[in-house]
Amino acid sequence: MNPAQKALWYIESHLAGPLTLDEIAAVGGVSRFHMVRAFASATGFSVMRYVRARRLSKAARELAAGAPDILSLALDADYSSHEAFTRAFRDHFGVTPEAVRAATCLAHLRLQEPITMDSTVLDNLKPPRFETGKPLLVAGIGERYNCEGGAAIPGQWQRFHHSIDSIPARVGKVAYGVCCNGDDAGNFDYIAGAEVADFSDLPREFVRVRIPAQKYAVFTHAEHISTIRRTVNTIWNHWLPASEMKAADAPNFERYDEKFDTSTGNGGLEIWIPVRE
Repeated sequence: MNPAQKALWYIESHLAGPLTLDEIAAVGGVSRFHMVRAFASATGFSVMRYVRARRLSKAARELAAGAPDILSLALDADYSSHEAFTRAFRDHFGVTPEAVRAATCLAHLRLQEPITMDSTVLDNLKPPRFETGKPLLVAGIGERYNCEGGAAIPGQWQRFHHSIDSIPARVGKVAYGVCCNGDDAGNFDYIAGAEVADFSDLPREFVRVRIPAQKYAVFTHAEHISTIRRTVNTIWNHWLPASEMKAADAPNFERYDEKFDTSTGNGGLEIWIPVRE
């Protein structure tokens, strides 16, 4: 298992909270020494430099959008004061937070985008089982991505877990990562959500998606969540073309039951691909 991939997932899914090198190394299952070298070799960054760059880039976007309270941004980025945040921001970007907010423009800043996790092909994909899934109503946090995107999905899940108690009429404890509304350019909507009984009392900030009854090929992803792109890539580019099935025009989704640990990324999940003969 790749420690750097585990570290990337953990950083992106815990960016809004305290992060230490010890915690990141523990999730990667290696020592601090090993993690520092493995991460730098894979990404070109030191671990904590990447954390800092991602947090400051996120803050810069919020400032350009007009965030009124710089101290709140500083605390969210794990800086103890307005002064410490301003010093780090200026050192990183060469301008002050106030200047970015006043300019409402990011064109002159070198923002650090999330690094995409490994999507190389697996050579040991286990055969799926086939199920007819029931109709589902899913509500949650939605974002639109392009075909090269998706590296920000762990952060989307973090926002979902912080808001889960605000979703009314939730059914069960299973979480769903739904891909839908794809277009010919490769753009798609991704919803980190939960099943609900109905949408009638759902607050406006939550996206909703109806999933019809459908036949699915159901794959188990037992490894760490950071390697999910490898499994998905293998399904779509190798298993499906070699099978006698065709992809149906319906949402596909990840299914996370109570065995999945949102803190470590372990526990496994299922990938449900809609298919037809």
